[in-house]
Amino acid sequence: MAAACGDRPRAVWGATMRIGSISTMLRPRACTVASLAVLLGVATAPVAATVQEAPLAPTPPMGWNSWDAYGTTVREEQVKANADAMARDLARYGYRYVVVDIQWYQPTAQGHGYMPGAALAMDAYGRLVPAVNKFPSSANGAGFKPLADYVHALGLLFGIHIMRGIPRQAVRANTPILGTPYHAADVADTTNGCAWNPDMWGVDVRKPGGQAYYDAIARLYASWGVDFVKADDMGSHRFQPLEIRALRRALDRSGRRIVLSISPGPAPLDSAAFFAGNAELWRISDDFWDEWRLVRAQFDYACDWARFVGVRHTWPDADMLPLGRLRLVDSAGHGAPTRLTADEQRSVMTLWSIFRSPLIVGGDLPTLDVPTLALLTNPEVLAVNQRGRAPRQVLERPGLRVWRSTAPGSADQYVAVFNLDSVPRRVDLAWSEIGLGAGSHQVRDLWARRPLGTADRLRVDLAAHASVLYRVGAGRGSFRLGGAP
Repeated sequence: MAAACGDRPRAVWGATMRIGSISTMLRPRACTVASLAVLLGVATAPVAATVQEAPLAPTPPMGWNSWDAYGTTVREEQVKANADAMARDLARYGYRYVVVDIQWYQPTAQGHGYMPGAALAMDAYGRLVPAVNKFPSSANGAGFKPLADYVHALGLLFGIHIMRGIPRQAVRANTPILGTPYHAADVADTTNGCAWNPDMWGVDVRKPGGQAYYDAIARLYASWGVDFVKADDMGSHRFQPLEIRALRRALDRSGRRIVLSISPGPAPLDSAAFFAGNAELWRISDDFWDEWRLVRAQFDYACDWARFVGVRHTWPDADMLPLGRLRLVDSAGHGAPTRLTADEQRSVMTLWSIFRSPLIVGGDLPTLDVPTLALLTNPEVLAVNQRGRAPRQVLERPGLRVWRSTAPGSADQYVAVFNLDSVPRRVDLAWSEIGLGAGSHQVRDLWARRPLGTADRLRVDLAAHASVLYRVGAGRGSFRLGGAP
């Protein structure tokens, strides 16, 4: 059997620490009983003891993000329409987060690109606020609170995308930093701007006022009712551990429980411990779109990151699912269906599920067709994503990958088999080749949601770029999988 992740070099977890120490970065997040009572709205006598908070993301987060469909242009009515669709069609399967992606503060943003020098919506303290022409309910200083309230009323959670740092516009105006004697120019790092977006400068959090700026934006987001922050220009293209740590600290101080997602990737593998100590999810690759070459690359990224999945209830993130209607802003508002074939779409969902990536849909939810909705809502497949244990790649051969994870409360194994070749192939493997015991095993096809009987080998015919996902237990007899002759 080939090496599980091929011959690619793999760094030791935490071998290179960028900042802080293990004991600091892997701190437990705790709160006092009294402060927890305040959040719950109940009274208690003063106490000194602390209690461990529940994880912010006990399982991989599931939801929707506006980027793939709307780019920089998403508007309030579109967010509400997608929230309505989630509540109607997806919430009962575990999808909860409605996330507004980049440039909600840029009134004239277009497509998936950026406009240098554009005027941004900003308050007197240099904090970006929603553009009123795109989000009318944000008028008169309301910010995102009315939209968050709408999403919460549907039983869902609300999130926003932010860029690292402080607006260049705030630095030019030298706006004050709330609650401090410092100003934007005192903390801006104009040598550390984003390489691909013109809106922001970095914040030097080692300077007086630097942490205070992050504290101020986090308090603003908490006041809006934000539950999820996707922080961009932090995880790669230039890894920014100091600002990640500052943002995490600010969110923890905000008075609201807020999930932190770090973007883009590929995150440095040797900093896995840092990410697990400072975020709930982080991107393992650059932007993922509907192209097979990008799907193919995700297998290598997922293989390298699999051993860190679920550490402290944190989740390496393979990026959004480009399924359904995409790029509405690039095609006269009508969009176009994903360019992935039906088999490729299923392989994406299978890999994301067995790897336990967050499941964040990128397509337009109100226009999901029946096959795409079925792909996103198969409860047996979603159980692999939400409840599987110890996912890992167990076999790699040219054009072939096999993954396993363990079913909860059982010795049964989830087994995913992928044909990465552009031609059909027949797979014929002894169970021992993928680490299972010899003899016959009971097999259930999770996509078809039906038992296949027992099999003494793993035999299946796969179309180009196709996959299967099985639950494999103990059994007797012989059964040829997939009906292959």
